[in-house]
Amino acid sequence: MNEHFINTWIPNSELGRVRRLREPIAKKREREGDPFDTTHALAQAIMRGWKTGSKKGSPVDSFVISPEFELMGKQQFNELARDNISPAKYYHTFLREALDGKQPGLGNIVLTREHPAEEVLDVFRTPTVGYLDYTVVVIDVTSFENGGTLTVDIKIGRESGDGEFYLFDEAGELSINEEEPKDALTGTWGEPGDTLQITHRFDRGQLFKLGASGYWDEGEMCTNAFLAKISVEEN
Repeated sequence: MNEHFINTWIPNSELGRVRRLREPIAKKREREGDPFDTTHALAQAIMRGWKTGSKKGSPVDSFVISPEFELMGKQQFNELARDNISPAKYYHTFLREALDGKQPGLGNIVLTREHPAEEVLDVFRTPTVGYLDYTVVVIDVTSFENGGTLTVDIKIGRESGDGEFYLFDEAGELSINEEEPKDALTGTWGEPGDTLQITHRFDRGQLFKLGASGYWDEGEMCTNAFLAKISVEEN
């Protein structure tokens, strides 16, 4: 693109995202003796990007990834046309925001004294591997230097599928292999149509992660929506 970017692309199927193609591609690599290392840091960054931010279907995901393989931004092709802004101008804005550290498209919300509340509408799914498969919302409350109380009011949609919701700090691990993740600061769960609340007091400005997942069971896989109103009351 220019001296600041290395532009490359990779089919989702190569990293195993397209379930029906996993076996044929694995057999092809075995025949040709051409292994693909999905443990490489670049591949891992892309795979993290699939589970971060919006989960709406899109034929192409664009990621900005730092030289240290940190995910800096995500832009879905289907979301390029917004508010009568040309796709090229919108994409340019996406790149600039990524380089400015605003982490566009990664599910982040930024709360400030002037803007202490925001709503997020997204979906959660029953996990296909492990106990949990998170939709992640990153909550930035760094402007509240003296701390406050973070409140998340959650409304679960009326489709089939119970939901689990956990709050983590920035360093917390969103493990998929624990029924109740040990790094969670607090959490709750509910059935379709339920209204839930999570509250957490914090002493300094920081980042939090809200993880939403369908309840694990051995029955039919389900997808449901949730609406989260996230707010902060300053100390």
